[in-house]
Amino acid sequence: MKPKKFKLANLYLLVVFFILYAPILYLIVYSFNSGGTMSNFEGFTLDWYKSLFTDTRLLVIVLNTIVIALLSATISTVLGVIGALAIYTARQRFTKTSLLSLNNVLIVSPDVIIGASFLILFTMLGIQLGFYSVLLAHIAFSVPIVVILVLPKLQEMSPTLIDASRDLGASTWDVLTKVILPYITPGIFAGFFTALTYSLDDFAVTFFVTGNGFTTLAVEVYSRARQGISLEINALSTILFLFTLILVLGYYVLAQRGAKAKEVRR
Repeated sequence: MKPKKFKLANLYLLVVFFILYAPILYLIVYSFNSGGTMSNFEGFTLDWYKSLFTDTRLLVIVLNTIVIALLSATISTVLGVIGALAIYTARQRFTKTSLLSLNNVLIVSPDVIIGASFLILFTMLGIQLGFYSVLLAHIAFSVPIVVILVLPKLQEMSPTLIDASRDLGASTWDVLTKVILPYITPGIFAGFFTALTYSLDDFAVTFFVTGNGFTTLAVEVYSRARQGISLEINALSTILFLFTLILVLGYYVLAQRGAKAKEVRR
């Protein structure tokens, strides 16, 4: 066998991954620096993590962020599945294309424009900026993401599955709960986890619609970074990165199990 040659594409891939992950690794390493700076590593310490977990205000913000993320991801997943089903079952091609285009516009629109639009809308409606304004905004920008992830699974599904279930006497509710939803479960999980990570990481939209003492981790990190370098921010960012990584790995494991289950059924 001839030895495999190192391709230029592999080198390019390594360079891209290095550019993406080197700053993150640098941030993580210096979260353990006892020197208190980002320029000289003097020694290993966990003081910044201890300081982080004794900060009561920050712990409240973490709780707020998790609650917002879980609520927005759950609600947007339900609405996104309903939206994907509406687009999939639309009979007229013009209606289907129009709905899909309107959905995609929200995905490609800049976060600054979405955030400013929500700020104007909430101000006009008299909605007080705080928990509910952030929750509504996160649901709004997460729903299109869920639709995009669920719709391909619906399009992959053979119409004969639905026809066969109806021939066997299944009602519309049975078709939905026992045929369609189980088939698109991987897409639903993908939509939920993606919406969850988007909510946890969002800054631009949240920055516009937060207020009245309510804030999230992304906005808090930005506020603290403006006050100067503090390795407590590094510790906080490290925990956020690891948490997001766990979510991604969890989704990957669930997706792999779903794929294996399908192979067994076949």
